[in-house]
Amino acid sequence: MSMRIKDKIDFQPKLFGLPANYLKERFAGDLMAGIIVGIVALPLAIAFGIASGVSPEKGLITAFIGGFIVSFLGGSNVQIGGPTGAFIVIVYGIIQDFGVGGLAIATVMAGIMLVVMGALRLGTIIRFIPYPIVVGFTSGIALTIFTTQMKDLFGLHIEKMPADFISKWIVYAGHFHTFNLWPLLVGLLSVAIIVYTPRVSKRIPGSLVAIVVMTALVYLLRRYIGIDSIQTIGDLFTIKASLPQPEPISFNMATINQLLPSAFTIAMLGAIESLLSATVADGVTGDKHHSNTELIAQGAANIVVPIFGGIPVTGAIARTMTNINNGGRTPVAGLVHAVVLLLILLFLGPLTRHIPMACLAGVLIIVSYNMSEWRTFRSLLKNPKSDVSVLLVTFFLTVIFDLTIAIEIGLLIAMFLFMRRVMETTSVSVTRDVIDLSHEGETLHQDEKLVIPQGVEVYEIDGPFFFGIANKFDGVMQSLGGHKPKVRIIRMRKVPFMDSTGLHNLESLLRLSQAENIHLILSGVNQKVRGVLTRAGFDRKIGEDNICSNINEALAKASAHLHSASL
Repeated sequence: MSMRIKDKIDFQPKLFGLPANYLKERFAGDLMAGIIVGIVALPLAIAFGIASGVSPEKGLITAFIGGFIVSFLGGSNVQIGGPTGAFIVIVYGIIQDFGVGGLAIATVMAGIMLVVMGALRLGTIIRFIPYPIVVGFTSGIALTIFTTQMKDLFGLHIEKMPADFISKWIVYAGHFHTFNLWPLLVGLLSVAIIVYTPRVSKRIPGSLVAIVVMTALVYLLRRYIGIDSIQTIGDLFTIKASLPQPEPISFNMATINQLLPSAFTIAMLGAIESLLSATVADGVTGDKHHSNTELIAQGAANIVVPIFGGIPVTGAIARTMTNINNGGRTPVAGLVHAVVLLLILLFLGPLTRHIPMACLAGVLIIVSYNMSEWRTFRSLLKNPKSDVSVLLVTFFLTVIFDLTIAIEIGLLIAMFLFMRRVMETTSVSVTRDVIDLSHEGETLHQDEKLVIPQGVEVYEIDGPFFFGIANKFDGVMQSLGGHKPKVRIIRMRKVPFMDSTGLHNLESLLRLSQAENIHLILSGVNQKVRGVLTRAGFDRKIGEDNICSNINEALAKASAHLHSASL
């Protein structure tokens, strides 16, 4: 194989293309942006880790290792990688069923899938997932995240929480008598601080202000007033302020088979969210990311992070926008953000034990509100019924059942609806008398109208000739009943592509026509469709001279056949 690797795989990390004058021109801006983003990512990484069912330092480990790899290998200049709210539901479910070891296997499998997607240049295809599906499962995840925070927000005493949505609310109702006012006040005050901080300063993240203020307040309440009913991270977890150590991952085929659907969901979520984040960033910076490189980087991050006990990684829109707004313009800002998080873990890790759980609940409630896209959800309800059905089915499956099921069924529904729309817009018509070229933009003939000789029928396929349309074509043929012309011309000037079912349909029509002594001619076949016919050997079966470039040539061929048949 003479083709080089770089011609096969679209892998172009942005970090390796820094300008020669980078240190002088841009490093200061990236350094400041990276420090700010690292501080912003701190409370989110801790909150996402705990909400996912792992310890808080695992969230930090995910943020700095995953974030470093995404920036080092990624195809976007400003993308910030780390744990996000989208993964909370699927990660929590996997841990409930398979433990942390199962999560590690699923994440590594997802990483491999992402690398393969990028290597196969599927980055652009991922972006064409229907918008109602994205909004449906994003809104569903938001409601699920909100639901998971009720225990900490109200200070309920519940030993073990169920994984599914309905069971959670049943348990909440059964334990609401354990409600505690102090956690609720801490949570509501945290929400208020996050909401109103931007009115004072847009550069200081509200979530960080809320954590600092509420941690100090709760510490004073516990130490000097004796209010110890407000749970903190230290009451539930032990923070290890040390470099993460690699942990062995035990793979076996039985677990791999069971976790394959979950791994696929993680991969799809990671691909969608990271490419969406990179696309939004491009719109702000005017840059253009390499989607396939970004998928490979996300895959590499998800392969490495589980080795150190981390959770799935993807591009984070909020942190990426924070990076841009604070002057980050190259991957160096993302690397700095990762280093900042590592330093916080090593030197300030023990202080995180004083953060109240109700405050983190407030942070995640704001995250869920921002994720909900309720205005977009409401506007999509005014769209065609097919889009609304995809939106609602994906939303309710995400909330009530499982995100894996939601994505798979949502994609299936969207595919069926797409095929139906293509079938509705593709038509098959029959003409026996005159073809009016004035309405077709034909310039190959002086006359505006072409007279079809008696005994000739012209069938025109307008649209792709794939399996759905092949059945429609059969229906048109059957509707003609016993009428048998001497020549059939199939106009294919508006057929952009043909699949194997369409080819099979055409071969069946050729055999039927030959059995009934009907001459078959193709007209207006483009190069792509002709290549399909040639590779299948159809040109030899029908005869090379019976594949005509335009309708004038096809009618001339039909007239010549009629003339020779009459002799």
